[in-house]
Amino acid sequence: MEVTCTRCHQTVHVENSFCPICGLPQLVYTADDSDASGQPEPWNERAPNADNVDWKLALRFAAILGVPAGFLCSLFSPVGIFGLILMSAASAWAVVLYVRGQQTPWITTGAGARIGLVTGVLGGWTAVAATGVTLFLLRFVLHQGQIFDNFWQNFVGQDMSRQWASMGIDSHTVELTKSWLLSPEGRAGWVLGAMAFLGIVLLLFAVVGGALGARLLARTRRPEV
Repeated sequence: MEVTCTRCHQTVHVENSFCPICGLPQLVYTADDSDASGQPEPWNERAPNADNVDWKLALRFAAILGVPAGFLCSLFSPVGIFGLILMSAASAWAVVLYVRGQQTPWITTGAGARIGLVTGVLGGWTAVAATGVTLFLLRFVLHQGQIFDNFWQNFVGQDMSRQWASMGIDSHTVELTKSWLLSPEGRAGWVLGAMAFLGIVLLLFAVVGGALGARLLARTRRPEV
């Protein structure tokens, strides 16, 4: 026998206590649950809602894993595949620790994605801040600015020029763009854009990692009657 979930309208087997899609507790009836009037008693309403998040606990685990992951990801700027995998793994592990600390068997994919989002925000901001501080120290404290300037001039003057020429961009537009990129404003804008891209990509991978962590827990630990 099958029933329909009242929240997401997906099919739920009658022996399941939770909807496998959204986690809404279902009503379970047995012959022993009927009272003298013949009306069945609903499933225990005190069971935890797998879609709710205890943010006090979730923020603690998100900070414990997200901040160190952000520091490590800053070492792979611009975004490297290892840094993206590291942030996804940190978010998934934050979900696992949250479930253990909450002492619930599982949480929904949406709840895991929200925990991953918070982990990604903390990790992404940490990665961006660490990258910015490192660049500042190298240029103004260690006086290594000449290395960055030479690299940037070669990158814009040679590599980018060849790429733009291969795309059929006219020479006048190329020269105007090169002039802007070689200016202090252009370099600052490019660095800020690259750092923003770093934070956004890390955030997206953190959300995916949190959702996958919750999904795996739901498959292996979802309670059934």
